Amino acid sequence: MEGAFARLAHRVKEEPFNGVATLLFLGAITHTFLAGRFMALSRRERRAYDALEDREHHPEDGEKIARQRDRLLFRAEVYHFLGEVEAVFGIWGIPLAVAIVCYKDWGTMVRYISGASFAEPIFVVAVMAISSTRPILRFSELCLARLAALGGATPGAWWFSILTAGPLLGSFITEPAAMTICALLLKRRFYALHPSAKLRYATLGLLFVNISVGGTLSHFAAPPVVMIAQQWNWGFAYMFCHFGWKAVTGIVAANVVYFMGFRAEWRALAGLVPPPARKERPIPWPVTVAHLLFIAWTVLVSHHAPLVVLGLLFFLAFVEAAARHQQPVNLRGSLLVGFFLAALVIHGGCQQWWIEPVLSSLGKWPLVMGATLLTALNDNAAITYLASLVPGFSDGLKYAVVAGAVAGGGLTVIANAPNPAGQSILEGQFGESGISPLKLLISAIPPTLIMGAAFMLLP
Repeated sequence: MEGAFARLAHRVKEEPFNGVATLLFLGAITHTFLAGRFMALSRRERRAYDALEDREHHPEDGEKIARQRDRLLFRAEVYHFLGEVEAVFGIWGIPLAVAIVCYKDWGTMVRYISGASFAEPIFVVAVMAISSTRPILRFSELCLARLAALGGATPGAWWFSILTAGPLLGSFITEPAAMTICALLLKRRFYALHPSAKLRYATLGLLFVNISVGGTLSHFAAPPVVMIAQQWNWGFAYMFCHFGWKAVTGIVAANVVYFMGFRAEWRALAGLVPPPARKERPIPWPVTVAHLLFIAWTVLVSHHAPLVVLGLLFFLAFVEAAARHQQPVNLRGSLLVGFFLAALVIHGGCQQWWIEPVLSSLGKWPLVMGATLLTALNDNAAITYLASLVPGFSDGLKYAVVAGAVAGGGLTVIANAPNPAGQSILEGQFGESGISPLKLLISAIPPTLIMGAAFMLLP
């Protein structure tokens, strides 16, 4: 059949479940944009719950007030759960599973979910947990401090060094680890100074876009590259020569543009210093080396979930043994991000029916723009993976789809696997309503265009 629309209409007619799965997927995307409102409702119910605390002990209507507080607390927790961006796709996975059972049968649903690959979510959980520990953060901060010192260690110098060198670490310690480190250092060194809302969102957009392209210097660190490197025979040399140096150029250019655009605010922040960190016990170098080796092991076996889990268990045991030089391991944030990615894998597998015809019908420039836009609605690793299934892709079209996917990885929270990690770390810096998806999208558009130009226009 000629034309992508005709093929899609035919596929929905032949298999109505395709349309149902995509409607549920669009529902989940819409839900992510409404997460802030659910959080606001949760806080409203929590305030009403707190307001009734004194009346609960009233001798006459104490029991009635207690029941009312129970209902308020229950609603507050439900709204909070509905407002967790990392939980949204998991929530919508329930109606998807019900739809599979209704249109097919129970066995089909079980086989589909059991057959999905959850190696990437498990890897992200492990690498986030390890990279967010005190020895790794301290080591990374010392490295970036050397770079910031070249600019006088001002807030602007820290900002520039974190957003430039930090994302490039993603090509070696993986993008999720780089996101965790950059977000935590920005929280301590930049967001603690309370910059304007406009600069806060500009920084967040830059962080997400830079992390997405910063892992393209190698073939094993960025999820959208990992999904196609083996099928297309793209090794380290190919990635560095075709993507890596262009990514560095784009990152520096985008940072310079944003830095110059906020010159007045940088002058206002120049005299400020972040709150002094609590004096901490020095970390012995063998402990730091051990943590780096655990990250190296996790990266080495990233495609083998059982080995990743075993490594994480050994790491948790090591943390207990070296507890004097540690801080509590943040498993809650890591598990939430893993839950998000696992649910995205389940939903993404049901979207192949429309992504493959759309990509196969596009030329080079429409393809790079289409991949960028589709990435905003789906994880960029899913876009490149589905592109690897399209027969007859030329080298130019392969390059275009990967360039578009990595350039668009900062447009939304769901566009790139490490983005939920950054959101979970920095959400508290954006007020009670959290991070606005629309403002994030607007702030990420300029660096996305710069990255796309770097990939497509540089020789």
